[in-house]
Amino acid sequence: MDRAIGVFDSGIGGLSVLRALRVELPHQHFVYIADSGHAPYGERDTAHVLARSRAIVQHLAGQNVKALVMACNTATAAAIPLLRLAHPGLALIGVEPGLKPAVALSKTGRIAVMATRSTLSSDRFAALLASQAGQAAFVLQPCDGLAGAIERGAETGNTAETMALCARFISEMGRFGTKQGEIDTLVLGCTHYPFASPALRALLGPDVQLLDNGEAVARQTRRLVLAGVEAPASTAAGQVSLYTTGPPHTLQAAARRWLGLAGPVEVLSI
Repeated sequence: MDRAIGVFDSGIGGLSVLRALRVELPHQHFVYIADSGHAPYGERDTAHVLARSRAIVQHLAGQNVKALVMACNTATAAAIPLLRLAHPGLALIGVEPGLKPAVALSKTGRIAVMATRSTLSSDRFAALLASQAGQAAFVLQPCDGLAGAIERGAETGNTAETMALCARFISEMGRFGTKQGEIDTLVLGCTHYPFASPALRALLGPDVQLLDNGEAVARQTRRLVLAGVEAPASTAAGQVSLYTTGPPHTLQAAARRWLGLAGPVEVLSI
């Protein structure tokens, strides 16, 4: 069997990236780990996120994955430079809020960024923001509790909590629209947040641009994976193996609801 591509997140948010990866690389096999037993990353300190990221990457490297996607903005910001030094032979792909594409899309020059408090306070995000200095006005919104609400909604099908939090955060960011002085582009800076897109779209209307980075990450992964000799000979659909460090039912419900995956979820002790 062809070597798999590893994907991990603090919970189910990375499924938004896995969804894009499966579209871009339909014949590749994937191993997905939700570190739900140690979540939420976005509301924990850097030492915790770094320790957990090291443990998960070490585990996946031991499974001989051909590439590893850190499908978590918080983990990427906290850990990817150190992990690349620790695993120089492993292609590590991270995610980060799409500020540059947002600048290219925005007509009003006002852009909002929804992300975890940890991501927004990281040195990596500060450098990313500085790289776009003078290109647009950015409104930064920490979204405490939103990732957890999305996880709970995936399991129950009840999105009322997610909708209420989205409404609150949108009101805190300011006026959205396409007129001068209004925010016309919203960057989803956490891989959980694309699963709140229906709620956000209902609140914002059709004209505000919503940006996530799943497709860009998938294209980068494709370039790295297919640049070598790893392309599978088979044209059959790739397999997906799902693992969690927490209760399996949340990942199982989310994978079924959002990706149509009905396979089992195995619990890991890492």
